[in-house]
Amino acid sequence: MNAMPPATALERSAVSGKHVPTPADLAITVRDRRFGRETPPGRWWLADDPVATAWHNSLSATFPRGEAFFIEAVKAHRDGVPPRLDAEIRAFIRQEINHTREHVAFNRAAESAGYDIARIDRRVEELLALTKDRPVILNLAATMALEHFTAMIAHEFLANPAHFAGADPEAAAMWRWHAIEEIEHKGVAYDTWLHATREWSRFKRWKVKALMMLIVSKNFITHRIEDTLDLLQQDGLAGARWKWRLAKYLLGKPGVLRRIFPAWLSYFKPGFHPWQHDDRALIGKADSAFADAVHTA
Repeated sequence: MNAMPPATALERSAVSGKHVPTPADLAITVRDRRFGRETPPGRWWLADDPVATAWHNSLSATFPRGEAFFIEAVKAHRDGVPPRLDAEIRAFIRQEINHTREHVAFNRAAESAGYDIARIDRRVEELLALTKDRPVILNLAATMALEHFTAMIAHEFLANPAHFAGADPEAAAMWRWHAIEEIEHKGVAYDTWLHATREWSRFKRWKVKALMMLIVSKNFITHRIEDTLDLLQQDGLAGARWKWRLAKYLLGKPGVLRRIFPAWLSYFKPGFHPWQHDDRALIGKADSAFADAVHTA
């Protein structure tokens, strides 16, 4: 594992000319881990629940192309950033590359279990193709919004054990590992945005990020629900009953969309920053659980 040294106050304030609330002692650690190679997860790997399995499979199917997009969007704006932020971007990229590798392996296991994941991948490819000709700053704004989504979901996954109760152990470990690192680098795209838009007015910066979050939220939720229903249909599970069961899963229990709603709303506050909510305690707890598992294996 590789960890970054803590930032100085000068480096933190240099990002936008103002104080940025990324913790000065934050260390972004690259944990190069592999999961499920010897015993890939089965078809309904999450508590034998087709709905929970389909939701997470639909998320995973988007990650390889999505995370490549995140990397390119941040890299496009790294010129001239302070040294500390440059180091954070490098660690962010290495983490995202590892996440891509593990989700490629996870998606292959889902395909081996009988699911057509390629249809979701093609949809993501088509949507990303639409971003090629727009200003690159909008791609960074979209990345920032999606990174907030992944950080919110990551927090929920680590804070609420119900999400992976009864899951295949290796699959659950992969999702928790991914969640740890999403929380850890949740401010990188945002700090890059602050640097890239440092000449903008506060209102312009807020307007663009807020409008982009609304667009991203609509697309993210709509497409993930469509993809989940597609995967359920591949199991022969279609119709109003299964739509209702998916709604209960997302909004009832365990209710990931319901539970992240307050954090989603906070994104629209003037002066918002991802690290205004310091949830690194979840990282420490989850990391120690990994260490205990290795020690007792």
